[in-house]
Amino acid sequence: MSAEAAVLPTPSNLKDQVHVDVVEAKKQTTSSIKSFIAGGFGGVCSVLVGQPFDLVKVRLQTTEGIYKSTFDCFAQTIKKDGITGLYRGMSTPLVGVTPIFAVSFWSYDLGKKLVYMATPNRESKSLSTAEIALAGAFSAVPTTMFMAPSERIKVLLQIQGQGGEQKYKGPVDVVRQLYKEGGMKSIFRGTGATLMRDAPGSAVYFAAYEITKKSLATEGKDLEPIKVLFAGGMAGVAMWTIAIPPDVIKSRLQSAPAGTYTGAGDVLKQILKKEGPSALFKGLGPAMLRAFPANAATFLGVELATSAMNKLF
Repeated sequence: MSAEAAVLPTPSNLKDQVHVDVVEAKKQTTSSIKSFIAGGFGGVCSVLVGQPFDLVKVRLQTTEGIYKSTFDCFAQTIKKDGITGLYRGMSTPLVGVTPIFAVSFWSYDLGKKLVYMATPNRESKSLSTAEIALAGAFSAVPTTMFMAPSERIKVLLQIQGQGGEQKYKGPVDVVRQLYKEGGMKSIFRGTGATLMRDAPGSAVYFAAYEITKKSLATEGKDLEPIKVLFAGGMAGVAMWTIAIPPDVIKSRLQSAPAGTYTGAGDVLKQILKKEGPSALFKGLGPAMLRAFPANAATFLGVELATSAMNKLF
């Protein structure tokens, strides 16, 4: 028998290879499902913890001269609307957060798989920090399609109750009025600005979490909940350290009446001209106050959900 004939696949070998491929495909599908479900659960945890801080951030970013500081905004909101006033607009992110965070963590998982596919001859199975950041940045692309309209609705609801009329009755009414005003384009206003915020933000977010998590890990042991909380909190702080300027631009663009700005670049130009560079950091205080607890809750939720699913299937 020739050397060529010796390496020809046999029916048995083909059957074994098919079995391996099927098993691997099932693992990949299961991994994606787990990432999707865990991300959604983590997102719910994030909204419940972080909504009051997010509301104050948006109000500071979209108004001038109404509030003296972060704590003044908290105080005025509570005085006028009570504690429940801090949860204005929460229904939109709470309802939308499951697909948004689910897609985000699913996309991050997919991003990591794409990195592995692009580097088949890699020497280490562990991803480098740069590769994790790349997967994180990729996660923002599909997520933005859900995030942008949700943020548009949330922002419009959050800026109500500051002395003006109640224009919207709720999320559905916002969608109805926006569609009447300018169709789907109006609903998705700020999509580019959202991606401009979330691509670099997500890159830093996931990289910071993995780096912190690795530094806290003890070989052979699962990471304790308190360490997960710390790693998640630090990921949130790292993300918002760079995300505030594009977030201000996004909030202004999404909250302004139609025709106020021609786009994100015009928002930036007008802010710098009228208010100066410091205005790009409006809302930094509440964003940072929210960043640690909200994202600590997110990653703890993700890790707990993943652990539970690993035990089930």
